[in-house]
Amino acid sequence: MSRIHLLSPRLSNQIAAGEVVERPASVVKELLENSLDAGAKRVDIDVEQGGVKLIRIRDDGKGIVKEDLALALSRHATSKILELDDLEAVGTLGFRGEALASISSVSRLTLTSRHEECEQGWQVSVEGQEMTPTVKPAAHNIGTTLEVRDLFFNTPARRKFLRKEKTEFGHLEEVVKRIALSRFDIGISLKHNQRIIHNYRPASTEQEQARRVASVCGPNFIQNAVSVDVEVGDLRLWGWVGLPTFSRSQSDLQYFFVNGRVIRDKLVAHAIRQAYRDVLYHGRHPAFVLYLELNPATVDVNVHPTKHEVRFRDSRMVHDFLFRSLHRALAEVTPDMQKPTASTESLGMAQGDVASTGVMTQGGMSSPQVMPVSGKEAGVFAGQNSMSFNSAPSSGEVKEQMQVYGDLHAGAGTSVPQPFVSGSYQGNGLGVSRPSLPDSDQEVPPLGFAVAQLHGIYILAQNKEGMVIVDMHAAHERITYERMKLAYQEQGIQAQPLLVPISLAVSTKEADCAEQNEAVFQSFGLSLERIGPETLVIRQVPVLLRNAKIDQLVRDVLSDVIEYGISDRMAAQANEVLATMACHGAVRANRQLTIPEMNALLRDMEATERSGQCNHGRPTWTSLSMSELDKLFLRGR
Repeated sequence: MSRIHLLSPRLSNQIAAGEVVERPASVVKELLENSLDAGAKRVDIDVEQGGVKLIRIRDDGKGIVKEDLALALSRHATSKILELDDLEAVGTLGFRGEALASISSVSRLTLTSRHEECEQGWQVSVEGQEMTPTVKPAAHNIGTTLEVRDLFFNTPARRKFLRKEKTEFGHLEEVVKRIALSRFDIGISLKHNQRIIHNYRPASTEQEQARRVASVCGPNFIQNAVSVDVEVGDLRLWGWVGLPTFSRSQSDLQYFFVNGRVIRDKLVAHAIRQAYRDVLYHGRHPAFVLYLELNPATVDVNVHPTKHEVRFRDSRMVHDFLFRSLHRALAEVTPDMQKPTASTESLGMAQGDVASTGVMTQGGMSSPQVMPVSGKEAGVFAGQNSMSFNSAPSSGEVKEQMQVYGDLHAGAGTSVPQPFVSGSYQGNGLGVSRPSLPDSDQEVPPLGFAVAQLHGIYILAQNKEGMVIVDMHAAHERITYERMKLAYQEQGIQAQPLLVPISLAVSTKEADCAEQNEAVFQSFGLSLERIGPETLVIRQVPVLLRNAKIDQLVRDVLSDVIEYGISDRMAAQANEVLATMACHGAVRANRQLTIPEMNALLRDMEATERSGQCNHGRPTWTSLSMSELDKLFLRGR
């Protein structure tokens, strides 16, 4: 091994380029962020051969003065920070001063700029080698143009790792889309091989912003999304979240921005995933475009070379804020806000691999306007183990029902217990009683009024727009589940001591966590006692989870508390048990309902949170508008 020596500036820059410049898309990201930091209101991007041959970015920002042009290509040269305090509260996208130096070391770079206070533009060029940049006059409007040609021309090994032109341009295009979503006030155009691909106009109004989101994410997303805007203290979360029925097979439609910077963060991903946990079909991924705004001093953006990751000073508070905001937004989606359609495309998998049964009109999060139900319709919908509709369950009913379901879940019996609610089903067993539709001047609720039952499975209803189809078992399952969760939360987590305590070998870190968070575990119904440096004893467990694998459950909860500062593992497991109970209690297929019973179910759907999906994430209802029905039968042609 040779003696220690300093690396040459060229080699240092090329090593840095390995962190910053992975492919043409990386170059576009860095240069676009520089344009935005310079105050640009218009950015034009022109690329050839996926960006390998040419990347030209022109902006109308403040520009660079002649004296700073050559310095701009040096490492760690920046106008954005001066001292440590600036770094601790970074308000710009770039700040390290590495991008231009790294890019120029692996390409032929030309920088042309005219400062807003100068009458003359100037130009500097370098070609990936140690050379003194020469500054010369150049005609240019106020702003800056950067040309990057022949990327990796002097590092053939790096160039071999590039993919086909189409693939590289796809990555580059994705970067442009992210920037377009991060700054609605900026106009952006993208050309590839002399052909205009995108031309995003500045968007100032909410409608224009929604139009830009639709142009980036597709019109189906914005039609199937609900707008969110929540502010608590210094934290604000706004944007659009897709309905649970609008899900993806992969996480390719997820955009999250922190103070305008697109990031992918484990804590953020966990909070969003937990918010969707109760309504998303297994194996599916939610779609969202969300913006988190907070004090720059409370977030560290300098933890990753590409600045894709951040670290929050109070991660627990941020996680809780994101989870609660999105969980509430999804819970408040009610049928009066949704306009589902069952067109021929959406009956199966919609275009773009979207499991969509509905269209969500944009708007605020207003409370549902539930139609009052007549005395006849408000009768008891007494299915097997079901509670009365349109009335909150009493604590005695909830306790009894949970005991019955708990016995069923534990395998205590195989016979179906008799319903305990007052009254019982006295229908004629035919389910064909003639419906009495409302007068034309009567207000029609979102899910309309029942007209018939189909094959003992679906309820057919009529509303103002057309026809509504409801999966009665799935809908009743959700209603029962939500009521049981509410009652369960009000009663608290009931625990029972173990006859034989369980000894558990853990790490010192896990034992410390259990000891320091004793109250947290007690709130989950768990009693953990430390009897050694790496040994815990489980003395008490939740009643509903007494049949679970307790040792693994405790390890998972410890892991959650250590990583996220909180744990909802217990809530998730408890909810799974409650969901199983609710499934047992929901009205079964092939049971004939009377018209009043069907209408009672529709009214409760309108008043129940998350009623658009069953406990497993499947849709509970869909609809066909009159215009769609007309198309099916070629009416008007």
